[in-house]
Amino acid sequence: MGVVARKGMLVYKIYRALSYVVSPLLQIHLRWRKIRGLEHPTRLPERLGRPSLTRPPGPLLWFHAVSLGEGMAAIPVIKECVKWRPDLNILLTTTTMSAFEVIINQLPTGVLHQFSPIDTPAAMDAFLDYWNPNAIMLLESELWPNLIMASSRKGILLALLNARVSMKSFKLWSAPVLFPLISLLLSKFSLIIPLSSMQAIHFQLLQAPPFIINFAGDLKYVVEYDASKEQFRSIDDLKVQLGHRKVWMASSIHRGEEEVMLGVHKVLKQVYPDLVTIIVPRYPQHGKDIAQECRNCRKKGSMLL
Repeated sequence: MGVVARKGMLVYKIYRALSYVVSPLLQIHLRWRKIRGLEHPTRLPERLGRPSLTRPPGPLLWFHAVSLGEGMAAIPVIKECVKWRPDLNILLTTTTMSAFEVIINQLPTGVLHQFSPIDTPAAMDAFLDYWNPNAIMLLESELWPNLIMASSRKGILLALLNARVSMKSFKLWSAPVLFPLISLLLSKFSLIIPLSSMQAIHFQLLQAPPFIINFAGDLKYVVEYDASKEQFRSIDDLKVQLGHRKVWMASSIHRGEEEVMLGVHKVLKQVYPDLVTIIVPRYPQHGKDIAQECRNCRKKGSMLL
């Protein structure tokens, strides 16, 4: 084992010890998220590695995505797996409620869904022991140490699809403390498919083995929505509704930011009377609160709508 690998193992042991210590706090945090509507009301145990479904017999392939974008990018690959390997059991895990609410209706028949376990030794070991996947497909930048190291110890194949690392994360991962750990984690993968040539260079600079890096393009460009399962308004219908009106969209906003957006809408409305403002919250449940706020503003006459 080289110097970098030894340092990486030392950092991992520190991370693992810390994750043991903070496990009770993370469980409290999950319950707080449940109260706020950010976790599923009846499936919180899944986040601790406790299954709510029966594992079917036979080989199993685990796809892990965090939110909606990563989950949708996984669907084309899942469909191909179902097409060419009907004998293969497929499990998809997501973290956010927004991803679950959309993706659950897009999955092929027979594909299992669970909420992803938090990256603590107890939760991850319980999850892996129960589901016992033959291979794991992680989406984008899900480099969780306990997940990767536990999977490697169990001989489970690891792949990173649509792999990317932001410039902020790249600088952080290149720092002296984290670089050995990231290098160690990347060495456990059998396949890394970056979404661009630049991303491939980033992973090589982080010491991912060059022979496991294979470029295939961005999976998000091949995502298709199944209109028979989701009632999406067509582009043509939307154009008819909007006509030639000015449109401004505030996308993926967090709680509290809608006040700023509504203030901007009020100012712009004075210049463009036919303006249509579209607010897309990060979390769907937040949309109900925004809609109610807009209705209250209209009743009070405090905003031009």
